[in-house]
Amino acid sequence: MSYERIRAAKKRAVGTRETTKAVQKGLARVVFVARDAEAHVTEPLLSLCREKGIEVIMVDSMRELGRACGIEVSSASAAILEE
Repeated sequence: MSYERIRAAKKRAVGTRETTKAVQKGLARVVFVARDAEAHVTEPLLSLCREKGIEVIMVDSMRELGRACGIEVSSASAAILEE
C-alpha cells in the first residue's frame, strides 16, 4: 500500500537531500523513510518532519522505495510533493 502511494505520485522528491529540501521549503505533503536506512541519515529528516508537522510513513526497504520511485538504486527517503 505505502509503495503504491509514492509510485502513483505525479511529483516527488527522491533521496534524503532532495526530501529534506522539499520539507524545508514546505513542498512535501508526505515523507517516506526506509526502516533499513542508517539512523544518522534519516534522523535529521524525521526531526524536521516532526517540527513541521509532516506525515511520515515508514517503509521496510530502501531498495523497494527506490524501485517505487522509478530509480535503479536504493533510497533512504522520498516525498510526495504539492502539485
